[in-house]
Parts: sequence; structure tokens; C-alpha cells
Amino acid sequence: MLLLMIMMFVPKMDAAVSSSLRVGFYRRSCPAAESIIARTVRRAVSQNPDIGAGLIRLHFHDCFVRGCDGSVLLKSLPGGPKAERDHPANNPGLRGFNVISKAKRRIERICPNTVSCADILAFAARDSSQILGRINYPVPAGRRDGLVSSFNEVTPNLPSPRLTADQLIQNFASKGLSADEMVTLSGAHSIGRSRLYNFNGTRAQDPSLDRNYAATLKATCPANGGSDPTVAMDPATPNRLDNTYYAELRAGRGLLTTDQTLAESPATRGYVDMNARFGVAWAGKFARAMVKMGSIDVLTGNQGEIRRRCSMVN
Repeated sequence: MLLLMIMMFVPKMDAAVSSSLRVGFYRRSCPAAESIIARTVRRAVSQNPDIGAGLIRLHFHDCFVRGCDGSVLLKSLPGGPKAERDHPANNPGLRGFNVISKAKRRIERICPNTVSCADILAFAARDSSQILGRINYPVPAGRRDGLVSSFNEVTPNLPSPRLTADQLIQNFASKGLSADEMVTLSGAHSIGRSRLYNFNGTRAQDPSLDRNYAATLKATCPANGGSDPTVAMDPATPNRLDNTYYAELRAGRGLLTTDQTLAESPATRGYVDMNARFGVAWAGKFARAMVKMGSIDVLTGNQGEIRRRCSMVN
């Protein structure tokens, strides 16, 4: 029987995290920042639970390209090079940009030029985890916003939805994350939806898939390829961040190749089995892995800037 998640707190941080970021960073400079972000996120998720999944994914896509510097939030400039958010891996799939911008505007009114967009994104991902999965954790802050966003840097850094387990392990290892942390963070796929672009019609032909699930995917994919439908990442609990995602993988109901390969590869199958059996333990690992991911190649001190608007540099 799968265990339900409970609210988790992670009081101890890795030394690599605490050396550059700290919990309570805005306690004096903008004490209302975290509560403003939490209210903004809660209102958005109450209207559309998919936004919570989008904010977690937005944070992940930000951190894996140039580090957690808010570069994914920057818009392409007319006549200039394309930014990350215009890459097919991000557009039109990524969601939550408006939520981050709304929180930023509210914070700027009371604490101008103080709270970075990168930090707002990290807080919003945590708040989404709390709302959808009752997973709460303290977020070390102090990130600065980057000045560059490059379309061409997305492909070599962001994992493709068709990688093998070994390729995923290598990709996450390049960011300082272990195989266990990779499988743990993949649990974020228990919420949200994916477009046909990510799984396409050939996915339904995979012999490792549950027969009924494969038939459902096949029926979803249009014969003429003229539309781009979306499918829930976790067919069992699509709006709850929980460990049923791993049980679905064990049953052959992983939407993406990168999902199902975790349950099939000897390198990752054990992690999937443990996460499926122990939901509370997985929730704690997820919180710790989110904190660690949020420290990838951060800008601090005098690096970068504090953007006045998240979609453009000052």
C-alpha cells in the first residue's frame, strides 16, 4: 500500500548550498517577500492546478541551463538572438511566467530592486510543492539574476524526453546530482500534462507499456498529426504531487520514454521500487533534491543583477 505524503521540513542543508545561499535571506530587506509569492502562487494554482506543475518545471528548466539565474524568464529581443523560452523544449510547453511576473510586480511595490526573479522562481516551486503535495522545505535564497539567455544552450543542457536511463544519469551528474536524486526529481512528473511533441504516436507502440495505456495514447494521437493534444503525466493522480507516479511506472504507464526507462533500467529500477513503496521517504528526498538543484551555478554577491522586470534585463 502506498504511503500518503506528509508535510516535510529539511532543516539541514548541504555545505555547498549554505555557503552561497541562506534561508531567511530577505528577512530584513523584504520580510513580506515569501508570503507575497505564496499568496500569488496559491491563487493561481487554485484556479488551475497545472500552473503548480508548470512552476516546478520552470524552476527545473531554469537551473539546468546557465544555472538558477532566472535566464529562462527572459524574452527574446526583437532583431536579437533567441532566448531560452523560445526553444521547442520550452515553448509552448512551459507555464507560469505570468505568475512569476505578477509576484515580482507586487514585491517591487514595497521592496524595489531587492528580490531577484531567480529567487522568486525557487520560492514559487516550493510553494507549488506544498500546495499540490504537502511537501514543504526552507528555501535558501540570495540568487542574482543572469544577464544572458541563449536558445542554443538549451539542447546540450536540458534532458530530452527520449533519453535512456544511463544518458539521464550522465546529464544530471553534469549538474552535480546523483542517480537517486535524478529519479527522485522525476517524481515531479506526477503532476501536470505533456504535449504530443514530447511523446508522439510511436510511444504507443512501446512493448513495455501497459496494453490499455498504450491504446489510450494511440487514440489520443491524431492520425493526420494536425493537432498537439496534451496528456496527464500521471494518469492516476494528475493533480497531486505524490509517489503514485512510481507505481504507474512499475505498471507500465509512463508517458515519456524517460519515465518508463527508469523502471526498466537496472541502474534506476531499485530507486523506482523504493520510491513506490515509501511515499514519506520519497517526499523528504524530493525536498532535499529540490534544494540542491536550486543551488546549481547560482549567481550571488555582485554577480548579475536584480531585475526590475523578470522578462528583461535592466
